[in-house]
Amino acid sequence: MNAASPGPYGSIPAPFVRTVLGDIGVASLGFTLPHEHTAITLWEIEDRWDYWELTKDVALIEPELLRFRDLGGTCLADLTLPGNGRDPAWLADLAKRTGLALVMGAGWYRTAYYPVEVRIDRRSVDDLADELTSEFETGVGDTGVRPGILGEIGTDKPWLTAQEERVFRAVGRTARRTGMAVSTHAVLSPVGLAQLRVLEEEGVDPARVVIGHADSYPRLDHYLEICRRGANLEFDFLGMAFTPMERHGEPVVIRRLLELLEAGFGDRILLSQDVCHNSQLGSYEGNGYVYLQTTFLPRLREQGVDEATIRQLTEVNPLRILSIAA
Repeated sequence: MNAASPGPYGSIPAPFVRTVLGDIGVASLGFTLPHEHTAITLWEIEDRWDYWELTKDVALIEPELLRFRDLGGTCLADLTLPGNGRDPAWLADLAKRTGLALVMGAGWYRTAYYPVEVRIDRRSVDDLADELTSEFETGVGDTGVRPGILGEIGTDKPWLTAQEERVFRAVGRTARRTGMAVSTHAVLSPVGLAQLRVLEEEGVDPARVVIGHADSYPRLDHYLEICRRGANLEFDFLGMAFTPMERHGEPVVIRRLLELLEAGFGDRILLSQDVCHNSQLGSYEGNGYVYLQTTFLPRLREQGVDEATIRQLTEVNPLRILSIAA
């Protein structure tokens, strides 16, 4: 694996966080959002007609990110991937404009979004892993921008297709080669356990795996099994209001979260908002990137969650996941 490289922050020893502008020391970072997007197009695939998009418009996104920064935010992981709009140059420009440490994702999302030109159904697991490893070592194309996390890597349904399993295995091998963590997309089902199993078979340390969208499947027994196997849970639909379950389901999510804290798994929980649609922006009366700071964390405090735990959920845990050790 490549050692940490000089960037605008200087030469950084491991462990480090790999941002789109270079590697940065973990100690210099604080409040972190581990699962967000700054531009993404989800409807440009066959048979999807709901116009789901977060428009790549700096006049819209820059003020939203600046509000997050002004409320104490320091770092954000953008998990947009090839096939739904990843743009390294866009992220580098946003990082320069906002002063935030932005981390870019790597890999391929899920079956419906696999780019045809990647030929996932025709390539070996090792060949796919070689491509991802090359991005980590030398950057995406001729941009020089390198990813700092593998994700979000997902499944379309409550099971893995053959192609999705191939991608998960390639991602697992890349994680072992590079030290990057893996963040998954696992919705409305226990499919995260199947994802974790494949990654474990590839030798990935479960502590470097984040099972995403946990709040879409609020089952305590499911959560406990993931945590007991040493992996992490991410509650990242916080503040979403697209469905009645999302609009009114937060009390259940908070209850499950408190139960996990009581069970001693505070070190396995991450929080984020998965901004991925224009309607989520503050400009369009959404919550933007600040729902945790303005609304959710105050509600946790009202339930008796202390500041040390808040810091663990919003700083220590996500930065542990984003940290890369030589």
